[in-house]
Amino acid sequence: MAVFYSTDALPEFKNPVITIGTFDGVHMGHKTILNKVKEIAEKVDGTSILITFNPHPRKVIFPYMPMQILTPLDEKIKHINAEGIEHIIIAPFTKEFAQLSAEAYIKDFLVGQIKPHTIVIGYDHQFGHDRKGDITLLKKLSSTYNYQVEEIEAQLIKDAAVSSTKIRAALLEGDVEHAANMLEYDYKMKGTVEKGAQLGRTIGYPTANVTPETSDQIRPANGVYAVYITHNNTTYKAMLNIGVKPTVSKELSLTIEAHIFDFDRTIYGEEIAITFVKHLRAEQKFSSIDALKAQLDIDKEHALKALA
Repeated sequence: MAVFYSTDALPEFKNPVITIGTFDGVHMGHKTILNKVKEIAEKVDGTSILITFNPHPRKVIFPYMPMQILTPLDEKIKHINAEGIEHIIIAPFTKEFAQLSAEAYIKDFLVGQIKPHTIVIGYDHQFGHDRKGDITLLKKLSSTYNYQVEEIEAQLIKDAAVSSTKIRAALLEGDVEHAANMLEYDYKMKGTVEKGAQLGRTIGYPTANVTPETSDQIRPANGVYAVYITHNNTTYKAMLNIGVKPTVSKELSLTIEAHIFDFDRTIYGEEIAITFVKHLRAEQKFSSIDALKAQLDIDKEHALKALA
């Protein structure tokens, strides 16, 4: 699979069969659509291509609106690759691009740069300035520009949208297991380890304080989780707390802290990946440090059992 981070000087694709969208999460609903693209590409002896945008269009059009994405771009690419799509085109989304009329989007972007054989798109897909373009316009201009339009069934589009909503809701409730069932893989976040107050090491539970790679990605609900931590291509068992540490902190600022089992290295400034496996309990305030430590002993036992 090739990934193109620009639409300049794209190669001549053989009978390109394309679909367009954000495909956040690349979940089971999306996979049905991707299978349709591959099926058509095989029928026409063509090339399957997914077109997405970076940054997310809403970041450009509504810069002050908070985002809650499931998959940063690098993770999205991995999951699309795993589904067997031959090429990904990541079109830079700029203010100038957002100003393209719907007709110019078809003529100059889709046809002028990609020359699609078939466009696989949903009935509700909108594009171009003020989102005035739709599948009706694509069909109207198909004979002019010599491409075919394959409409994705309304139910498939609805299922994909419902899946995204349900996955986000599950994560915001801390139900990472249900989210994983819908995604068909465990939810993951990346981040950089920063130096913290180092209170954990005084009670036998040193932690890696993690600053997420992107503030736009959904954080699961506050609480304690059984997780895997991957560092330098090695994966370790761990437990992780998302919350404000009410027992030991007066600031009550949100932190993400992981205690990695059987790990004693200093990794400040280095990147780790967190894979969420199971929610163990809600965050709570304890009456003393000793009570907190006793609970951490129980959490460790439960985390190891969940990760066994």
